[in-house]
Amino acid sequence: MKLKTIFFILLAPSIFTGINAQELYPYSEPASNMPAQSISLKMGTMLHKTVHSNELKQRHMPEIMFGISKEWMVHAGINFSDMHQDKMKFEALRFYTKYRFLSLDELHKHFRMAAFAAGNYSKNHLDHNEINMMGDQSAIQVGLIATQLWHKLAISGTGSLVEVVDKERWSKQNQGNYAFRAFNYSLSAGYLLFPKDYTDYNQTNINLYAELIGSRNINFPMEKYFVDLAPSIQFIFKSTAKLNFGYRFQLSSDIYRIADRSYLISYEHIFLNALKRKKRTITETVL
Repeated sequence: MKLKTIFFILLAPSIFTGINAQELYPYSEPASNMPAQSISLKMGTMLHKTVHSNELKQRHMPEIMFGISKEWMVHAGINFSDMHQDKMKFEALRFYTKYRFLSLDELHKHFRMAAFAAGNYSKNHLDHNEINMMGDQSAIQVGLIATQLWHKLAISGTGSLVEVVDKERWSKQNQGNYAFRAFNYSLSAGYLLFPKDYTDYNQTNINLYAELIGSRNINFPMEKYFVDLAPSIQFIFKSTAKLNFGYRFQLSSDIYRIADRSYLISYEHIFLNALKRKKRTITETVL
């Protein structure tokens, strides 16, 4: 009985997605992966007011995630938005895959690294030089993630290159008028606030996060960079459901942006072993 209790205490913080709760950053990905053979469904909504009209705009981002193995995971998503038009409509398709290639695990701490690639297909027209992977442009991205956990605190850093592949931006008449390549980065910290001690899988986790999110355009000298800060709070229910509330605001920028602050609400539910094949019974094998 004593051994079972110790085993539970060691594993409890990491049940939701195979990683410690304080690594489940609302705005970025850690180097760790969700459990193998699992499926996760996520619905995210971003709200902001435009800088030029103060009109409330929204983006809805349903997403499905697959834990292929302990090294590989895949995301696929779709966007509906009125951020670039007057009414809500289909905006973009999104794809993301991550490969964890390094794991240095110890008791109550670990260091992990992963490589990732992402792609967006967007129907939006070019209208600003903020390059991101939220669906504003058609783009591809490759990058690296490093995550360090110390008991209740997790720190993660991401660096990536993003290339816009929109034909409109590469046309002769637009060459030199828009940014098409950027270095994007983030520095994220997460802290497990509650529970202080684990006694049951059904305990609600409360995590606090702060994420520094930035980008620097490589080819465009007139509008070069932005840096944002995104604090957030997270609730994990029954080890399988995650609810996030975040507020992202601009610290500094020389880029004309649609909005310099936004709100994020997202809900995610994981189905463990959903991809695992059921073992055939002796009767089924005979038949």
